[in-house]
Amino acid sequence: MSQFTNVTVSKKANVYFNGGVTSRTVVFADGTKKTLGLMLPGTYEFTTDTIEIMEITAGDLLVLLPGESEWKPYQGGTQFEVPANATFKMDVKTITDYVCSFVSVS
Repeated sequence: MSQFTNVTVSKKANVYFNGGVTSRTVVFADGTKKTLGLMLPGTYEFTTDTIEIMEITAGDLLVLLPGESEWKPYQGGTQFEVPANATFKMDVKTITDYVCSFVSVS
């Protein structure tokens, strides 16, 4: 999907790591949320509250997922899933564009 329709977009940016990672929140009619963001080169650690699906639309990075001992490469056109209540690391090699989908845990 190259575009989203019938959504509400937050005007206020989510800014992390002194601007190294920024995003905007998109809310769909059914209440589901995604963020559209950009990551500058660097190493970042995030903690999740819910399951997150990270779709990399452009860029190049390595990801260390919870319970894993090896970093795995991801580029534009790939995605990975992070479990709820987990910590993961990203080593961003080039400016990376992403869509993060938040999955409700029932």
